[in-house]
Amino acid sequence: MKKLVLLRHGESVWNKENRFTGWTDVDLSEKGVEEAHEAGKKLKEAHFHFDIVFASVLKRVTRTMEIVLEEMGLENIEIRKSWKLNERHYGALQGLNKSETARKYGEEQVKMWRRSYDTPIPPLPVDSPMYPGNDPLYKDLGKSEIPLSETLKNVVENRIIPYWNEEIAPAVKLGKMVLIVASGNSLRGLVKIIEGISDLEIAGLDIPTGIPIIYDLNDDLKPVKKYYLAAPDKLKKAVQTVENQGKS
Repeated sequence: MKKLVLLRHGESVWNKENRFTGWTDVDLSEKGVEEAHEAGKKLKEAHFHFDIVFASVLKRVTRTMEIVLEEMGLENIEIRKSWKLNERHYGALQGLNKSETARKYGEEQVKMWRRSYDTPIPPLPVDSPMYPGNDPLYKDLGKSEIPLSETLKNVVENRIIPYWNEEIAPAVKLGKMVLIVASGNSLRGLVKIIEGISDLEIAGLDIPTGIPIIYDLNDDLKPVKKYYLAAPDKLKKAVQTVENQGKS
């Protein structure tokens, strides 16, 4: 039996302010730092010991990963960072308050933008200060690789499936204990691949911040068991918090 752990970063400053974040490189909130510490403690108490960590390049993810590894007492562990695990690019919605956007366009429209598999989002103008091409993090990417907006389908097909097949799955198959620290939508994409969730059903999946998701996988990397390292009431509350972000 092989194990795989997924962890969404702790609450970010823009999560707290209920803003669409996407590729905007904001830091953790105080609550997010606490969530990262708690995740590390939970993983240590459950006797996890990782061989390799895959993470996005975003600050909120990197800080979460560092805090978790510190809490677990893990040093000199292999870490692979990739922009391919970045959050979905929210285009022109980045920086907007989700509740205010819901009041303007309607909750159903915002829900479609946030959770549907292939509903497009208005693109970010290239001259925006938030254009990723201006960020040194992406200096090695070609212009065609830098998105101006993404659907979840774009994220899955262009980034997550190739990275899973080329980097993550081979490590898991070798028997390495793998931790993936990323954002809500990149993890939704991974869960879709791992569990074989349909394009329609993925709209109902919300991933809470700072709570580890544990998979027991067979040799074909099909899930045998899935559970969260959190009490049921805490998990329910955390999921509801994510669900409510797009309501007016």
